[in-house]
Amino acid sequence: MIKLPLSEQVFLVGKDFAPIIISVTAVLHPERLHGFITLGAPFILPGLAGFQRDVYPKGFYIPRWQEPGRAEADFGRFDVKTVIRNIYIMFCWSELQIARDDQEIMDLVPPSTPLPPWFSEQDLSVYADLYEKSGFRTALQVPYRSMNNNIDVENPTVMVPALLIMGEKDYVLKFPGMEDYIRSGIVKKFVPNLEIIFVPEGNHFIQEQLPQEVNQRILSFLSTQIIQQI
Repeated sequence: MIKLPLSEQVFLVGKDFAPIIISVTAVLHPERLHGFITLGAPFILPGLAGFQRDVYPKGFYIPRWQEPGRAEADFGRFDVKTVIRNIYIMFCWSELQIARDDQEIMDLVPPSTPLPPWFSEQDLSVYADLYEKSGFRTALQVPYRSMNNNIDVENPTVMVPALLIMGEKDYVLKFPGMEDYIRSGIVKKFVPNLEIIFVPEGNHFIQEQLPQEVNQRILSFLSTQIIQQI
């Protein structure tokens, strides 16, 4: 592996499904990284054991949204602001979002459900304005409709320093096999220099819910690693 000078390397930080992109980058271009940080999901490659898509429960939002046209029809019953509101509320839950056969995913959130206390109506309006312009096509394609893509790497081990910040109340821990993948140390077979931090009250939007704590942990990790690598 070619070792680039420090000035040509970066730290990557990603949330939610961005860890998939970071993981692929770390495997294919490790020479470009000082290290990486993920929030709400660990190092995970498409097709990697521990992310068992084939055993998702029936009615779970991911396989529903992977169906061409289904999410579009579901979302299309509401204005964009309501769709974003429902998604933020649902993804704060500590349980999986599972609909009955006679429901769509948007039906899981009663209209009277309040926003999380740390997510204001102004925040919602900003997000809604952005999606009014962009639509949901890319958000559905990446990651949901590209999750079955595989990456053929013989030894997907990444030796750079890494940090995972995970809320104890993050519903992602309820993905089949995910909690064991993280807590048992299986993930460290792929990322040996991984530090894992669990935040007791953290949910899936931990960076917005607890920004000061998350920022402090990120800055502490970065400063430590930069000092060590100089």
